[in-house]
Amino acid sequence: TFCRIGTKRMLETLERITSGEGRPQDIDYLQHAAGQIKQASLCGLGQTAPNPVLTTLKYYRDEYEAHIVDRTCPAASCSALVSYVIDPKKCTGCTLCVKNCPVEAISGEKKQPHRIDQETCVNCGRCITSCTFDAVYKA
Repeated sequence: TFCRIGTKRMLETLERITSGEGRPQDIDYLQHAAGQIKQASLCGLGQTAPNPVLTTLKYYRDEYEAHIVDRTCPAASCSALVSYVIDPKKCTGCTLCVKNCPVEAISGEKKQPHRIDQETCVNCGRCITSCTFDAVYKA
C-alpha cells in the first residue's frame, strides 16, 4: 500500500540523515512524501503516520539542517554525529574509561589526562558511563 511503502522510504531517509549521510533535498522529500501519504492513505493509521515527521519539520527544521549541512546533532543523540571528548581539567587519569573502551580508543598515562582517538572511537558511550569524574562529554 501507499502508506506502507511511503513510510518505509521516509524511515530510510531519516536513517540516512541521522547517520550523517543526509542530502539537502532530503528535507523537501520528507515534507512532500509526508503530505502525499496523508492525502492518499485510506485508513486512519496511514493518514496520521507522517504527523511526527511533519511536526518535527515544522518546529525543528534547523536541527534537520544541522544534521545535513553541518553533520552535527544539536541534541547529541545521533551516535554517528557525536564525538566523545575528555576534558583534561577534569580527567584524573584513573583509567576507568580505558578499561571500559571496547576498541582501545583511549590513551594516556595513569594519573594524567587521557584522550580519545576519534578515528578509532565507535561512539558506544562506555567511556562516559564509566567516568566517575564527569570528564567525558559529548561534542
